[in-house]
Amino acid sequence: MAVAVRGGRGGGSALRNLFSYRIFVSAMFTLLFLATLSVLFSSHHDSTTGNAYVHQSFVALSSDPLKTRLGLTHKQANDHIALVNAYAAYARKLKLEISKHLKMFEDLAQNFSDIQSKENYRTNLFDTDGPLDDDSLKQFEKEVKDKIKFTRLLIADSKESYDNQLKIQKLKDTIFAVNELFVKAKKNGHFASLIAAKSTPKSLHCLAMRLMEERISHPEKYRDEDPEPEFEDPTLYHYAIFSDNVIAVSVVVNSVIKNAEEPWKHVFHVVTDRMNLAAMKVWFKMRPIQQAHIEIKSVEDFTFLTSSYVPVLKQLESAKLQNFYFQNNAENATKDVNNMKFKNPKYLSMLNHLRFYLPEMYPTLHRILFLDDDVVVQKDLTALWTIDLDGKVNGAVETCFGSFHRYAQYLNFSHPLVKEKFNPKACAWAFGMNIFDLDAWRREKCTEQYHYWQNLNEDRTLWKLGTLPAVLMTFYSKTKSLDKSWHVLGLGYNPSVSMDEIHKAAAIHYNGDMKPWLDIAMNQYKELWTKYIDSEMEFVQMCNFGV
Repeated sequence: MAVAVRGGRGGGSALRNLFSYRIFVSAMFTLLFLATLSVLFSSHHDSTTGNAYVHQSFVALSSDPLKTRLGLTHKQANDHIALVNAYAAYARKLKLEISKHLKMFEDLAQNFSDIQSKENYRTNLFDTDGPLDDDSLKQFEKEVKDKIKFTRLLIADSKESYDNQLKIQKLKDTIFAVNELFVKAKKNGHFASLIAAKSTPKSLHCLAMRLMEERISHPEKYRDEDPEPEFEDPTLYHYAIFSDNVIAVSVVVNSVIKNAEEPWKHVFHVVTDRMNLAAMKVWFKMRPIQQAHIEIKSVEDFTFLTSSYVPVLKQLESAKLQNFYFQNNAENATKDVNNMKFKNPKYLSMLNHLRFYLPEMYPTLHRILFLDDDVVVQKDLTALWTIDLDGKVNGAVETCFGSFHRYAQYLNFSHPLVKEKFNPKACAWAFGMNIFDLDAWRREKCTEQYHYWQNLNEDRTLWKLGTLPAVLMTFYSKTKSLDKSWHVLGLGYNPSVSMDEIHKAAAIHYNGDMKPWLDIAMNQYKELWTKYIDSEMEFVQMCNFGV
């Protein structure tokens, strides 16, 4: 009996628990339903149209498919209104150049609102509780889609103006592309400049051919004569000029003589190559320099200059060096612009290295003035023969200023021997007008020093190439600094050399690629050179030198 009573109480409790659970679940669904309604109604509270739309959207979820389409279209329109307003707000903060964008965005936002406010759409779509008009809905969808399409095109077209990251990236891409074009143009320009500078101009070629033609046509007029005794007279003023350029040599000689106080005391030792020897002799036979003495020889006349004695000639026999200079790599010609100029074979020409053999070429002389063929003399130079060089071998104008034109720019100071022997901050000096004490040269054995360094540099580890580094090493601590007014440089590359400085100079130097006989010469300096050309010479007129 007792057992039966306990069993009945347990069954009633289970029924009560089940009933309570069902009530709890029903309450939860009711709350969830009410919350959903609250969210739907609160998200569209801006207008009567919006409230109507919320009601219709909710009903459309379970009834009319046309209302579903209307809801989606209405939502797309509102989303794009918000997007257009965002761009319009940002446009107000930017510069006036995009004020037209602001007007377009504001008009576009108004157009979206105007579409939804049309009487036809309000009556047949938004404010009706009955079924929607299909034709009105289609027309509404078409208008909204057309505006959305236009909006997207406008934003895509204007996005660059508003997206900072996109603007920055585009700017970076533009800078990179322009820099690539600049580097390429610079290389091509440098290459073209080198071709213009190192090629033989048509006028020079014409002059050499005319002179050779004259020599062949009248051999009896150009027989070699016995050497003049003045060529070895140490009491006279001797000049050394090494060149294959006939017109350039004539300008140097003319400028010296026209500015000399005693022209009959000046002796010029001109050395050229075998190919231009006859032309050089014919020129000075046809246009002799009154009172001055001119000796013309070729490199081959100095028989001691053999490969067993001259390091450069010996190195030219090396297959490795021949490949470096003469191997045809035209397809890579502009890739290494910085080193192109050093691969010019002229740097191994003996005309460039004769300067290291002056005491042996002119054994009876005590002093000699070396002049490059791109120098113009403007004053009497005889005072250079009386300057006290303090026992030094070379008298030259220093070219350094600040950190520029120091030994570190010409030599490889990562090489231990260079680092040990030379000061990287030592001042470089100009080569092109140098007074040499040949007795001191012989005493200091400078030619042997040159041979020592040139032999060590066969693999180009001490300096790249050229003769200036070798000169700087050979005459290190053996050079006397001259006053800068003796020698003004830069007329072949620097357009900023002042005319006051030029007019005060005893000699001006067209060092650089823009030589005065080239079309690329700087016009402001060219007349200083052309005034010493013998313009009355018939071949100069025929070969169109433009003077």
